[in-house]
Amino acid sequence: MKTKRLLTAIVMMMIVSAVSAQEILKSYSFVEAQGGVQLTSTNAPMDKLITPTAGFSFGHYFFPAVGLRLHANAWQSKSGIKISNENQYYKWKYVTTDLDLLVNLTNLFSKNHNYSHPLNVILIGGFGLTNAWDNDELKDLMVANKLDMPLVWDKNRLSHNIRAGLRLETNVTKPLGVSLEVNANSLTDRFNSKLNNSDDWMFTAMLGISYRFGHKYKTCKKPEPVVAPEPVVEPEPVVVEEPKPVVKPEPKPEPKPVTVNESLHEEIFYVICKSDPVGTEAQLQRIKKFMERNPDAKLQVVGYADKGTGNAKVNLMYSQRRADNCKKTLVEKCGIDASRITATAKGDTVQPFNENDKNRCVIIDGKGSHQEMK
Repeated sequence: MKTKRLLTAIVMMMIVSAVSAQEILKSYSFVEAQGGVQLTSTNAPMDKLITPTAGFSFGHYFFPAVGLRLHANAWQSKSGIKISNENQYYKWKYVTTDLDLLVNLTNLFSKNHNYSHPLNVILIGGFGLTNAWDNDELKDLMVANKLDMPLVWDKNRLSHNIRAGLRLETNVTKPLGVSLEVNANSLTDRFNSKLNNSDDWMFTAMLGISYRFGHKYKTCKKPEPVVAPEPVVEPEPVVVEEPKPVVKPEPKPEPKPVTVNESLHEEIFYVICKSDPVGTEAQLQRIKKFMERNPDAKLQVVGYADKGTGNAKVNLMYSQRRADNCKKTLVEKCGIDASRITATAKGDTVQPFNENDKNRCVIIDGKGSHQEMK
C-alpha cells in the first residue's frame, strides 16, 4: 500500500507541475507503435523472467508540456515457483490499458516551445486495468507435482494498474519520432494467479516509432508595427533681399537633359508565425512612384527571420515566403513588372537589426536613373 501511495503522489505532482506549465503556443496528436521486453518481479532470477511485449497508443498534446494518451501493451508474462528447491517457470498472456498523463520536462523548463528540441524528457503517470488469461502451464505444474496451492484467478481476472515511468523522445522531424520508454506498473495480487498477499510488479522497456499530425498554431500577440519614419524636410530660411536695380535679363539658356541617379530603401516588418506584411500603403506608393520615375530600376526583395524563435529550416521557409508574398503584392497592387523584381531569402543566417523581433522583415533596395531637363 505504501508503494501505491508513492506512485499516486508522483502522478499528482506531475499534474500540478503540468498546470503551471501551460505556456500555450501549439498542439498536436500522435499514434505510436512500440516493442520491447517486460518482466514480472518474483523471487526467481530476473534474467529468466524476461518476455516480449508490444504496445500501441493514441494521444494528444494539448500544450507544449502537457498531453494525454490511451496506451495498451500486451503479449506474454512469466513467473516462477520453487518446487523441490528447483525453480519452475510458467507463462500466461495479458493485456494492459492505461490512461497516461505526459509531462514534457524539456518544454516545461524551456523558453522555446516550438517542438524543435533534439531530445525530449517526458514523465509518465497513469491508471488503468489489466486482464490476464491462459495460465495452463501453472496448472500443469501443480497437477504434475501434486501441489495444493490456492490460485486467485476466478471469473474476475481484472487488476488495477498504477503506472509511473520515464520517456526519452526525439523530435528532430515534425511528423516522425523515435522513443525509449521505461515503466513500472503496480498491479493487484491476482495478476500472476498466485496468492502472495502483496502487489505484483511489472517492469517494461520499449522502443517506439510515433507519427505526429494535426498540428495547430495559436495566434501570437501582434507587436506594434514598426514603420520607417517619413523624412523630415527642414524649411529653407526666408532671405529678405535688398531691391536690386532693374537689369535687362539675359537670354535663358535652352534646358538640357540631365541624368539623375536615384536609390530606394524600404523595410517592411512581420508578425511572428505570419507571412502577411505589416507595411503601410505609403511604403507601397513610394516604391510604385520610384519604379515609374526610373524605367531602368530593379528591385532586390530579401526576406529575413529572427533567430530567437524556430529553427534554421523553418526560418528559411518563412523568410522565403515573406519575400515571395512581398513580390506578389508589388506586382498585383503596384503594377510593377515581375521581371524587374528579384526575391531571395536569408532565413536567420543574417540578422540586420540588434532587436530580435525586428529581424522578421523584408528589406527592399533599388537603384535606377531618369532624365530631367535642367
